[in-house]
This record gives sequence, C-alpha cells and structure tokens, in this order.
Amino acid sequence: MFDALVPWYPWVKSLHLISVFAWMAGLFYLPRLYVYHTQVAAGSPQSELFKVMERRLLRAIMNPAMIAAWLFGLTLVLTPGVVDWKAGWWHGKLTGLIGMTVFHHVLSGGRKAFAEDRNRRSERWWRVANEVPTLLLILIVIMVIVKPF
Repeated sequence: MFDALVPWYPWVKSLHLISVFAWMAGLFYLPRLYVYHTQVAAGSPQSELFKVMERRLLRAIMNPAMIAAWLFGLTLVLTPGVVDWKAGWWHGKLTGLIGMTVFHHVLSGGRKAFAEDRNRRSERWWRVANEVPTLLLILIVIMVIVKPF
C-alpha cells in the first residue's frame, strides 16, 4: 500500500522542506516581534500594530506551515526505505520536532497574552526564547544529515 509513495518521494520531500523553511522563518521572527512588543506601551498604536503582525504571522504562515511540515514528514516516514528504524538518529530528530512543536505552542500562548495586553514575560525572556529554534534546528539537521547514531 505504501509502495505507491515511492515515486512521489522527491515531491513530498521538497514540499516538506518548503513547509519547514516557512515554519522556521516564523519561529525565528515571532519571538523577535515579542521582544519589540515588550518595548511599547499596552494599547498604544505600536502595540496594536504588533498585535496584527503577530496574529497574521502565526495564523497565516506558521500554523499552516507547521501542519504541512508534519503531514509531509509523516508521509515521508511512511514511504518505504526512507527511515531505517534500527538506527537511532530518528529519535533525536523526533525529540527536536516535538520541542519545536511545543515551542510553537508557547509562542501561540504568547500571542494570546499580548493580544489581551497581559504579557508577563520580560524582553530578556523573549530574547533568550528567540534562540530556541536555532538550537532545535541544529539538532534536527545533524540528526538527519550526519545520522551520528
């Protein structure tokens, strides 16, 4: 049944990577918007502009890209010969992917807090959080390309 996926492998992999790139762009940019958002007064015109930018980024780009990345990734996993289930690298990739998804949901919660003018996280917290996607990206790329175990 899954053998039918084999000829589609290059297309699915391409769409997976495109989705991941779009998702990562949002994961890099949204916490940076939050850093800037913490620097303006709640209810100010700048704050209201940030709210629109954050909502559009999350809902129009990040959420669809995350869903597409998961769907195309699962399709790749179901394609015969793509994953050697005896190897250990995929555990590391899965850990990074789960971390990325959890971080996405943390950012989603941050957007809701900013939208309701109740953000309690500091500018410094968001600056540190801005580094999380980079660390997860490093982990995932090394697991998939180097396959150290």
